[in-house]
Amino acid sequence: MTNPLWRTKPVSSAVSDNTGLKRVLGPWHLIALGVGVTIGAGLFSLTGVAAGQNAGPAVTLSYLIAALACGFAGLCYGELAGMIPSGGSAYSYAYASMGELIAWIIGWDLVLEYTVGAAAVASSWSGYVSSLLSGWGITIDPRLLATPMTPVTLADGSVVSAWFNFPAVLAIWVVTALLMRGVSQSAAVNNVIVVIKLAVIALVLVFCIPHIKLANYHPYIPPNDGTFGHFGFSGVMRAAGMAFFAYLGFDIVSTTAQDSKNPARDIPVGIIGSLLICGVVYAVFSAVLTGVVNYKVMANDPSPVATAIDAAGAPWLASLVKLGITVGYVSVLFGLLLGQARVFLAMSHDGLLPKVFAKLNTRTHTPWTSHLCFAALTSVLTAVLPIGELGNMTSIGTLLAFIIVCVGVPLLRIKEPQAPRLFRVPGGPIIPVLGVLSCGAVMVSLDLLTWVRLVVWLVIGLAIYFCYGVRHSLLSR
Repeated sequence: MTNPLWRTKPVSSAVSDNTGLKRVLGPWHLIALGVGVTIGAGLFSLTGVAAGQNAGPAVTLSYLIAALACGFAGLCYGELAGMIPSGGSAYSYAYASMGELIAWIIGWDLVLEYTVGAAAVASSWSGYVSSLLSGWGITIDPRLLATPMTPVTLADGSVVSAWFNFPAVLAIWVVTALLMRGVSQSAAVNNVIVVIKLAVIALVLVFCIPHIKLANYHPYIPPNDGTFGHFGFSGVMRAAGMAFFAYLGFDIVSTTAQDSKNPARDIPVGIIGSLLICGVVYAVFSAVLTGVVNYKVMANDPSPVATAIDAAGAPWLASLVKLGITVGYVSVLFGLLLGQARVFLAMSHDGLLPKVFAKLNTRTHTPWTSHLCFAALTSVLTAVLPIGELGNMTSIGTLLAFIIVCVGVPLLRIKEPQAPRLFRVPGGPIIPVLGVLSCGAVMVSLDLLTWVRLVVWLVIGLAIYFCYGVRHSLLSR
């Protein structure tokens, strides 16, 4: 008798799953979703730090190397998404290839990634909103802009303790309300936001390109100063490790399989298309930025884009960029909150979680219970935890999911060689192996505390699985 922990879900069953969601998303909606989640404020801040401290003008190469590493995982996502068009993303792929226990682990891991990621984004969004409104003469009480017990200074100079991060909580609930109205309406809003975000980036490029100084590109790869990661080739690779995290988010596309009109065709297009667009945007943006501002100036500059705009003689553009970042964050929140609810929906549909999470609203056909549950949890996290603590918990979950997906491709080729594949990763096992190695290398470089938090979260998840999921799984019946 097969051990229930390793029982796999037949590919045919995963393909035929019907959660009752409305199929309203086309390929362009999915590309917009991937671009909206992937391109965040990291584009405007990470570039300067990576160039000034690690790679110099060659930070453009770092972004391209990171895009290549993410591309390995993206191609694997494309094959599995075309083969198993299920909204559970890596959870569903693991269920078909590695068994129920691994599927639970990665599903629970994705919930951590999306929930904590959304909390971190909302917390950062709060700071941008406060700065933007301040420039317009509107001041928010500082006690509503930080986590509890954080010392803040009032207008009269007195130092008091903060209450909670109100704008961050507001952002979570506004985006949740948008999602609960229906995917078609919220996707339309997301498309507009992504267009605004890309338009702001294009505006910055148009005004900055005439002010590029070729001398800033020399030396293109500054000589290493004797420390690993400080310029030279090692610096380019260290910056590539940092840039890797700027691409995280395209995997959200695979969670919308049950919302897509033709998931087997459109999901691979959405994943690979969004990766290509983001790779081009990051490479061009970093090349222009390091051409306008010398990389040494940006080593400790928290806002290198503002510095470049000043060098271009367009200070009015700084407020517009800040507005673009603020609006653009909404598309990131949209993708993260959508993804976490879809993964829980898939796990509940398989019996691993209570059926209440699979219940849809009769009018909008959206999983209201999951949306409300995660809105409450994410609100608590973003209200009381500082952004540094939240940011440290996000990337490891995505990297683990990437590794599972890359492993799943060769396993399913062995177990299900005749299953239809609308897209097939070229080169046999080479790209999946490279995906595992590149993602594994980045995971190993993460700090110990991040690993401890992941282990604690997984232990909690395993307790839930052994107390509930293993007995209520549909495969057990």
